[in-house]
Amino acid sequence: MRKILKQSFYLRDGEIVVREILGKYLVRKTGNRQTSLMINEVELYEGFEDRSSHGFTRTKRSEIMYGPGGHWYVYLCYGMYDMLNIVLGPKEHPAAILIRGAGEYSGPGRLTKALRIDRQLNAKSAKKESGLWIEDRAAVIAQKDILRTPRIGIGNAGPKWTKRLHRFVLKSRLTEIHSITK
Repeated sequence: MRKILKQSFYLRDGEIVVREILGKYLVRKTGNRQTSLMINEVELYEGFEDRSSHGFTRTKRSEIMYGPGGHWYVYLCYGMYDMLNIVLGPKEHPAAILIRGAGEYSGPGRLTKALRIDRQLNAKSAKKESGLWIEDRAAVIAQKDILRTPRIGIGNAGPKWTKRLHRFVLKSRLTEIHSITK
């Protein structure tokens, strides 16, 4: 059974949403083509104190993070890669989940390129009308199947934030990646 996640899913605490979003499906519709990929790697950026989060400093770019959950935050990284995030929590609480991997695509830049996701989706609702949404297809992911690690590429945020275990990966995805690289 397919069920598009409602905004209420994203309005909850980030620690809950980040675990529950693994195993859901990122769905992209462009023209007559629809692509669905299981989300298998994410990172949580939450709150005013998270020095690695764009929400740490309120700017024009990060303003979307201060809105209510259920909207896309897409920004350009290194002048080359569009990064896809879903905003979480209530209005005025800056939080988002970076979608790092889904299906066979590992790496947020590769994912957005493959799905033709760009900044035109920034601030749009995660609904069918936007052409990009997340579905629950009743996959059950046990907590023992989720690996928590430090986030990637945030070395200048200070030790408190670089060591925080806010990257969540399905262990089955790590097995696939390891067998491909052997």
